[in-house]
Amino acid sequence: MKALLSNQPGGPEGLRIEEVPEPTPGPGELLVRVRACALNYPDVLIIEDKYQLKPRRPFAPGGEVAGEVIGMGEGVCGWSAGDRLIAALGFGGLAEQVIVPANRAIPLPAERSFEDGSALLMTYATVIHALVDRGKLEQGQTLLVLGAAGGVGIAAVEIGKALGARVIAAVSSDEKAKIAREAGADDTLVYPAGPFDKDGLKSLSQLFKDAVGPSGADVILDPVGGNYSEAALRSITWEGRFLVVGFPAGIARLPLNLTLLKSCDVCGVFWGAFAARDPKGNAAHVEQLFRWWSEGRIAPKISATYPLERAGDGIALLRDRRAAGKLVVQL
Repeated sequence: MKALLSNQPGGPEGLRIEEVPEPTPGPGELLVRVRACALNYPDVLIIEDKYQLKPRRPFAPGGEVAGEVIGMGEGVCGWSAGDRLIAALGFGGLAEQVIVPANRAIPLPAERSFEDGSALLMTYATVIHALVDRGKLEQGQTLLVLGAAGGVGIAAVEIGKALGARVIAAVSSDEKAKIAREAGADDTLVYPAGPFDKDGLKSLSQLFKDAVGPSGADVILDPVGGNYSEAALRSITWEGRFLVVGFPAGIARLPLNLTLLKSCDVCGVFWGAFAARDPKGNAAHVEQLFRWWSEGRIAPKISATYPLERAGDGIALLRDRRAAGKLVVQL
């Protein structure tokens, strides 16, 4: 079978399609023919050895798949050949076949495409965990979303609205502001590109403060990092919650006196670890996501699709922070 492999640390330009042996499912495992694999920012980091998960090389990136069961290992119950599923794996998805632990597979309804299914879990499940479990977002509160036109950002806008919040979408261009408004944002702001000097940071902070209003943001969801984090934190309300999701603009260094002055919480969001530690809680969240999806309150926004041999182009788009919505590889 074909797989897009990382043989040494580096950017997507170093990925190569190679023939590899077909995998064999072990006890409790499913063999899945991959039909679609969504790309996410961790794919940028994992091939550069900058992610918390460091697979042995060679490996295929791609942590989010949709496909069909074509084989089962010993002890698997409840699955049959031809069943459709989605799963979050961490890596391995940019291949024609992949092994999926049966207890991590989620049935994909017949009315949903493989492409849409592959684009659901890592963004929407991350965000519902972030906003519900970590952010305690309540109806009527104000949610500020950074990077609001990316995969996580759009999911945060939609789930924020589904939870009854006032959602302010912060983005880097007018085009992305339009995407955030179409996703349901109540207001948008366009922030400038860095780097920022002292005056630039002060202006950026004021931009966030003006956008959320004098009461401040109850919850801030930050999948961007860098200098944007501190500037956004300065717009938080008393006892607000600042949710740390990602760092494509760099790992932020927050002055802790701000957390004292606002009596606010800075909360890390690591959905993969949550799903492993609390599978029942994660399953309940996924059920809620499917309910919202059926009601039309959320829906994966796929902006581009690629064949397997061009998956590196999509990863490069994520690396360069030029992607809007979700990018999906079709197999």
